[in-house]
Amino acid sequence: MADNAALAGLTEPSARVQTLRRLLDRVSDRLHPVLAVSRPYVDGLENLPGDGRFLLVGNHTQFGSEVFLISDSVRRAIRTRVRPLAERGFGRMRGLPADLVEAFGAVVGAPETARQLMRDDQTILVFPGGGREIAKFKGEEYTLRWRGRAGFARLSVENGYPIVPAGLVGGDDVYRSWTARDGAYGKFSEALGRRLNGRSDMAMPLLRGIGPTLIPRPQRMYLRFGAPIDTSRPLGVSEQQWVEAVKDQTQRALEKILADLRALRAADPYRNLNPLAWRGAATP
Repeated sequence: MADNAALAGLTEPSARVQTLRRLLDRVSDRLHPVLAVSRPYVDGLENLPGDGRFLLVGNHTQFGSEVFLISDSVRRAIRTRVRPLAERGFGRMRGLPADLVEAFGAVVGAPETARQLMRDDQTILVFPGGGREIAKFKGEEYTLRWRGRAGFARLSVENGYPIVPAGLVGGDDVYRSWTARDGAYGKFSEALGRRLNGRSDMAMPLLRGIGPTLIPRPQRMYLRFGAPIDTSRPLGVSEQQWVEAVKDQTQRALEKILADLRALRAADPYRNLNPLAWRGAATP
């Protein structure tokens, strides 16, 4: 059974977790030809440092496919396992669910955990917006909610860790919100979240997929890895100033990737996975 330390990535995985890890890799490899039918658009792989020593900074979407697609693309490109930083709640999991999370490579998203992974030169994946970036109200698609979230930049600066922006478009088009955040339902949902868990930023929108249903809308995924951002602090610049500069630079780079991918998606006849448009799909 995985415990908090194991999920934090600070101990050697158990034999059971290692077996599950091999099984997950085998399943992923065998499913790849099936997933390839959807022709996910992936570019920028040449920007991945070959030594695996870098921090991937991505955007969360409604569908959540970014965690798998980013990790799988990196593993196939440079043969390194990505360590996603998960919400602290995962550290309270027990039994098989905890083992599966650990087998996938996820670790508890705490500063001490990230520092340990950086000391070990591992490839790390973080979503600064956290869970509050997943639930999107109408008009919030592909927006970053990073206010007050500079921890990733601070840790990267402290450890001289390069940052690679990783933007994904497509996940916020699988489900769309019926409601705006400033509407009556949005305000009610924020008040409910505040009452239940003290967090109004975790309000949940009313979602729809195909038509008025929750059946997922078929959507092609578009992933781009940006150029690495050097986090080495220049002489004469305070640490706090440089942390803010690195955070802002990363956010601008990721927002540019998302804007470019949305433009690419808008012109792609295969964006809705229409089989008749398969041959005309945009390619990297």
